Amino acid sequence: MAGWLWLRCLLGPNLHRVHRPPEQPRPEGRAGRRGWDYQPRSLERHTDSILGWALALWSLSYYSSPLILCYLYRKGYICSSKLVPLSQYVGTALVCLLGVACLRGWGRWRNSEYLQFITILEETRKNRTPSNKRKLASYDFDFSHWPADFNWKEVSNPKLSKAGVSLLKPEPKHRGATDSLLSSVRTLPCHVISYLIAHSFGRRMLYPGSVGLLQKAMRPMLLQGQARLIEEVRKATPPHPAAQAASTPPLPSDHSPFSACPQYYGQRNKLVACDGNEIDSMFVDRRGDRGPNGKTLVICCEGNAGFYEVGCMNTPLDGGYSVLGWNHPGFAGSTGVPFPQNEANAMDVVIQFAVHKLGFQMSDIVVYAWSIGGFTASWAVMSYPEIQAVVLDASFDDLLPLALKVMPDSWRPLVTHTVRKYMNLNNAEQLCKYQGPVLLIRRTKDEIITTMGPEDIMSNRGNNLLLRLLQYRYPKVMTEDSVRAVRQWLSAGSQVEEEFVYSSYEVDGDWCLSVLQSYQAEGETPFPWSVGEDMTAEGRRQLALFLVRPALSSAAVSRTTRILSSKLKSHPCSPARCSELKW
Repeated sequence: MAGWLWLRCLLGPNLHRVHRPPEQPRPEGRAGRRGWDYQPRSLERHTDSILGWALALWSLSYYSSPLILCYLYRKGYICSSKLVPLSQYVGTALVCLLGVACLRGWGRWRNSEYLQFITILEETRKNRTPSNKRKLASYDFDFSHWPADFNWKEVSNPKLSKAGVSLLKPEPKHRGATDSLLSSVRTLPCHVISYLIAHSFGRRMLYPGSVGLLQKAMRPMLLQGQARLIEEVRKATPPHPAAQAASTPPLPSDHSPFSACPQYYGQRNKLVACDGNEIDSMFVDRRGDRGPNGKTLVICCEGNAGFYEVGCMNTPLDGGYSVLGWNHPGFAGSTGVPFPQNEANAMDVVIQFAVHKLGFQMSDIVVYAWSIGGFTASWAVMSYPEIQAVVLDASFDDLLPLALKVMPDSWRPLVTHTVRKYMNLNNAEQLCKYQGPVLLIRRTKDEIITTMGPEDIMSNRGNNLLLRLLQYRYPKVMTEDSVRAVRQWLSAGSQVEEEFVYSSYEVDGDWCLSVLQSYQAEGETPFPWSVGEDMTAEGRRQLALFLVRPALSSAAVSRTTRILSSKLKSHPCSPARCSELKW
């Protein structure tokens, strides 16, 4: 038994923190805290540090291996007489590291706190009862060892898993068979270079949060944010009778893994997508709180360097909503790499988990995205049109203009091919497929999604996203003259200037509202609408400006500033705000 425990400790994960369950009495010496960081003993701490440095050196050697091999070749070290002694040195180092790992296992075995954790982990792997899951959720450890809570194959056809979910593809150029063959041969070097760029520095530039060095630097912050989501004490209030009657009923205790979990604390889950990637997610259930917002689930999609531990989950949490956050593939506990197909696969399993395990209806879900998360958000509402609404904060219409901004002009054909082939984040095209309410949040001091700099507000690609959406939904209204008026309103740098432009066109809100209501009363017509076909130019301008105001909220903040609900006219995920966007 002792030998088995030592082996489990040797092969077990790193333990980071202990989240004390609410019903557990406060331990002595830790007054005022619900959880505490795991304190390894000296032997485990020193051996773990040695193994960490060895892993860092291995990673550095792996990425610099081409340079190292070239250097060894030029020095004449790549020959049998030189490689044999080198292999002996490497073998000796591996034996030493194995001994260090055994000593770390011994140190863990001598620690009662780690022994208790590893026993619970093994018991949970054998028997996935709600009681064991609740006990395991009291620990924060390497997520790769966390048992899977939901698999995409449980509710979908496993035969579709290899191809993944469907994405919008660029339209192919039609050529003859001979021209196509010659073109393929001629552009083969470009295809090879594009592949190398996309799978090396291109992907890391687009998603810096997937870089291991950045994740290691942010690890203390991520652990602290995760502890706050799980451990933060919230005063329990009895549910309002009306809210309880209207809310989605909880799943039966034999089907819901959360039936035995605390109701007011975040619950971490591992979701397995159709491509096999493991997605790290966090769910905060507010359906038991007083008030109507808890029955609405807000699914948060983070930015290219964002994590749910410290990301945009806080905004809907402040509004009292149930929230489901998740990390991109390759971010923190999630596995894989954040290419568009993997991103869509991850978003799909998150939605399936929300519906089939958490018990939410599609009509109770709002998708809230920040920055590059607009791609997965727009894909979600395109693929699941029953979703209640989508909110895009600091997002853009298309990645290509932003990629061309940071690359040399001489690289334009190569950049265009690389983006369209491997990183085609076509947010506007996907968003136009959605028929429901859309709210865009534009940050007027954003320095990332502008093509000319934050001082040029009209170069913000959020403007293009709004115009693309309006031009698709109301093609008869958005004439050249109307677009000019909308651009004038978008160029306003403050709310006072916006009101001035709005009043200068003498927009009659009551008349615009009556026009839209009368058109909608004729029948449920999907977008695009033909409203405005028989209008005067002045009427189209008024209607265009009337449609812009509820669809866009401007905030005079930079990209990294958190937008609080008090900064907006109403909360960005508010159902009341979304009801204004029914046009």
